[in-house]
Amino acid sequence: MDDAFNAWIGQPVVLQVALGEIKVPLRGKLLKDGGETVRMRIGEGWDVDIYKTMILAVEEDSMVLLPA
Repeated sequence: MDDAFNAWIGQPVVLQVALGEIKVPLRGKLLKDGGETVRMRIGEGWDVDIYKTMILAVEEDSMVLLPA
């Protein structure tokens, strides 16, 4: 499963993340696969590391494709 994130590096995505009993979507761009974590840019210059074990799904961010 480690290679599962490589195809998404540099792409705008929505991660479905589990935080205990809560499931939340995180919108941003995947920057790096760091072994046990992935680095994601959320907003302008705010980079966070997310444990892969917390990620339930990765989806293409369809909102990026909509014209402004």
